[in-house]
Amino acid sequence: MKLLEPSILETLGYMKSRVVMSAMTRNFSPDHKANGDMAKYYEARAKGGAGLILTEGTIIHPSADGYVDVPYMYTQEQAKSWTSVIDPVQAVGTKIFSQLWHCGRISHPDFTGGLPPVSSTGRAAEGVNRQNGKPFGEPRALLENEMPEIYQQFVNAAKLALDAGFDGVQLHMGHGYLVDQFFDARVNNRTDRYGGSVKNRCRFGLELLESVLSEVPAEKIMVRISPSRFMGDIYNWPELEEMVGYLLPEFNNLGLRMLDISCANANYFETSQPVIVLARKYWPHLLLGGASLSIEQAEEEIRQNHLDLVTWGRAFIANPDFVKKLRDDLPLMQFEYDMLEQLT
Repeated sequence: MKLLEPSILETLGYMKSRVVMSAMTRNFSPDHKANGDMAKYYEARAKGGAGLILTEGTIIHPSADGYVDVPYMYTQEQAKSWTSVIDPVQAVGTKIFSQLWHCGRISHPDFTGGLPPVSSTGRAAEGVNRQNGKPFGEPRALLENEMPEIYQQFVNAAKLALDAGFDGVQLHMGHGYLVDQFFDARVNNRTDRYGGSVKNRCRFGLELLESVLSEVPAEKIMVRISPSRFMGDIYNWPELEEMVGYLLPEFNNLGLRMLDISCANANYFETSQPVIVLARKYWPHLLLGGASLSIEQAEEEIRQNHLDLVTWGRAFIANPDFVKKLRDDLPLMQFEYDMLEQLT
């Protein structure tokens, strides 16, 4: 079974399995640094058989925050705190990437030092922010001359992460956060060269990637996008086929070789899979995806060349030894929400 066997993959090299622990926010970093509980948490999943771990979203700059008690990758001290996480994970042959995160308008001045969140738009996200029980903050649309500063924040975070020992970084361009706020025509109402057409809406993300690639080796960079997800109903990018058909070749031309197409907590076959099938027309390189698939479904996705690596999230929260249980055909613990209150 390819899913559970060691393999040599493009860019990543040796992998002890094709099972990936997806990035999941856990809110266990009150001082914005990694700690001993987090180290034990990730080590258990590595010992349990994960081939690759994507860390919880890690904020690239204080102004990029939007969540309670999440880690940062902004200072040397914050970066070095991750060494206690990285070393035991890598010691058992598991690779670990830092997911780099800017929340954009999915935030509130409570989390950004009193400043308005920044976004592609000046319109606030609808609904209530579960992090503070308040409506999402009214954002400020980024000016064109401010965008290089955001790119440099990602560059700084990527370099800090790699200096700390991470195997790579994942640039979070999905799930409604900052870069996705440029991709998504429902959110992006700009009239400059960063809004309107498919090409313009992709410009911010592509310039960001180009900036990071100019200072970080391509084999250390992965991108996450989420063109389709569930938000009370199926939520797709407007002009989805045109977006994928333009964006992925541009990613390829810039030198990106690892892509994660994520639908978060949604039905994979209604969201990510149709996008992944479309993506394979344009993307011959390493591709990750998944959402609560059975072992048989995951193996079939690999067999059909839809995916190279398969991601799981909540299954890893409930089962630190998730891959070992798959391998030994043991029953899995079912995820329950009270598990989120403990980092075990």
